[in-house]
Amino acid sequence: MIFTPHLAPMNRAILTTIYASLRPGISGGQVRETLEARYNQEPFIQVLPEGVMPHSKWVYGSNQVHIGVYVNEESRRVILISVLDNLTKGASGQAIQNLNLMLGIEETKGLLFPGLHP
Repeated sequence: MIFTPHLAPMNRAILTTIYASLRPGISGGQVRETLEARYNQEPFIQVLPEGVMPHSKWVYGSNQVHIGVYVNEESRRVILISVLDNLTKGASGQAIQNLNLMLGIEETKGLLFPGLHP
């Protein structure tokens, strides 16, 4: 697995690309199914539809993480692209989410709002 955080001229966002090899007998569809099954109940993580890659503007000002999945069956490579707002999800929003959990408050309290980009 290769993890690459990208340095780009963005005001607030962390964009990462993760490259991995498919294990023998595992299909690209199984990768997506596994990610969707794992994160479908997580309020702040969205596995995007097939063919859709995340944009930093979609998470700007939100507590969301967006994950795009691309699988090249021929080369047996998986590419995951993720993006989050490094202020909200990366620091302040994550602190609120953790405090909510520590105090027994609903995890999403004060954090269910869309990003700032229209």
